[in-house]
Order: sequence, then C-alpha cells, then structure tokens
Amino acid sequence: MLKISLDALQIIDAIDRRGSFSAAGKALYKVPSTISYTVAKLEEDLGVQLFDRLGPKVALTAAGAELLREGRHLLRAAGDLELRVRRVASGWETEFALALDSVFAPDCLSEDIAAFYAVADQTRLRIVQESLSGTWEALLDRRVDLLVGAAGEGPSGGGYVAEAFGTLSFVFVVAPTHPLAQAAEPLGRSQLAEHRAIAVADSARRLLPRTVGLLFGQDALTVPDMRSKYRLQVAGLGFGFLPEPYARAALARGALLRKQVEEPKPDEVFQLAWRSGEEGAALAWWRARMRQPGVFEAWLARLQARLD
Repeated sequence: MLKISLDALQIIDAIDRRGSFSAAGKALYKVPSTISYTVAKLEEDLGVQLFDRLGPKVALTAAGAELLREGRHLLRAAGDLELRVRRVASGWETEFALALDSVFAPDCLSEDIAAFYAVADQTRLRIVQESLSGTWEALLDRRVDLLVGAAGEGPSGGGYVAEAFGTLSFVFVVAPTHPLAQAAEPLGRSQLAEHRAIAVADSARRLLPRTVGLLFGQDALTVPDMRSKYRLQVAGLGFGFLPEPYARAALARGALLRKQVEEPKPDEVFQLAWRSGEEGAALAWWRARMRQPGVFEAWLARLQARLD
C-alpha cells in the first residue's frame, strides 16, 4: 500500500511555498492540526524527517526536498489528468495548437482569441509560427491541430483536409536608395542577379523546403518572418516581393518603390487545414470562426496597422 498520497504532497508543497504550517493551512483552508498530523504521519510511515522545525518557520530536509521535487511532477500530472477527464466529458480539448504562416502575426488573432476564451476558458491555447512548407509539416507531425493561413498547396500523400482561406497579391519593391530604384523596367534576371535578395526562410525540418523568388547562386539575406523582410527592404538592404498589404503604406509615403519585373510572382492562396478524421469542440469552433465572412480581410487590416 502506498504511503504517499496526493493530499500529503499538496500539503508539503504548500508548506514549502508559504514557509510555515499555519500559512499552509490558510492557503489550503485546513486547520493547523490537520497540517501537522498529515506531515507527522507521513514522516512516521516513511521513517524519515521531512522538515527541520525552526520555531514557527520550517525548512525542508534533503529527504523532504527530494520528495517534493518528484512529488510536484505527480501533482502537475494529476491536475492535467483532471482537466483531460473533464474535457472528454465536455468535448473540449485540453490543449489546442494553431499554426500561422510567418506572413501573419499572432496578434492578428487577438479578437478571435478573446472570443474563444469566452466559450472555452479551460482549453489551453498555443499559437506557433512556421513558414512555407514548415506549416504543413507541423500539422502532419502532430505539433499543431489547425493551420490558419498555410501558404500554397499541401504536400502529397494526404492525411489532411484543406480549404482556401484567402488570397494575397505580391508586389516587387525596393527602397528609393537601392541601386535598382533607378534601373530601367521591367527588371530581368540578369539585373536581379547582381544584387542581394531578402527571403523568408522555410521552417520545414523534414519536408523539402520551398525557395521563393531566388535565382541560382544569388546573394540572399534570409530572415525568419515577413515582417523582418519588410523592414529590411525599407532599410534598403535588399529587394524582393512583399504582400501588397505590407507594402501599401510604405509605397504611399515613398519609403518603397514598386518596380515591374519580367517574372512577377503570382497570387498566393493561403489555406485552412486540419488532419483528416479528427474532431473536437475547439477544432470545430476555430474552423467556424475562420470561415466567417471578412475574417481574412480583417486580419490584413490589423496587420497593416501594426507594421509601422
């Protein structure tokens, strides 16, 4: 028969955090005699001293510290188990993970997150950013549950459901100080090859990474997200295609110049995607939320407002 109970571990944890038996009793809404008896009984059952008594204050012995260190793992596991059991009964996932392409910023989701917590305040929400093929890989590797704004078509092999979320157009831009600012248009491969491109890195670890807008052997400055690419292009450190909403305000004030190129970048379709055969209340809620009219456009408006 086990001599260590979760209740006893919780009491020891409270004593350590609060510094005394009486303070632990107040935190746990237990009378001091219950606290003292539980500790004394556990010490007797284990045959070890868990606390050094220093008047009203107490301190863990080496044995007590080891018990608590491992015991806290058990307490966390028990708490997680309680949450999972309640989620199974209610249909809500214990944790739900969203992946955004790095074109978008997590704070674009602020209104959506607030609405989600209003109905699912006990589901832990996790938001990650990936780029290009890395978003699809995160879904297939089960690191996330839903892709919101995954670039392009997903990898072959299936295992997921995808639907169009929104479309972005891209413009080729340089800073007024960049050498290409005064070059004749349309710009061709030979002209572009002489200068540095700024590119967003594909975050894929296993899938074949995508390379967008780079020429073979060209000097490239690689950055982790589209916002960094935008700012470095405004600084004149390179050239490249930007989503039109990113460039709009900078073009209007003259911080960027649009240039015509012989090989323009086609519009990019961004997808909403999830694994086949999986259901849950959080997944259903986010799918319904992202399918509402105007969500993608609202994201772009928030994104544009946060760029400068």
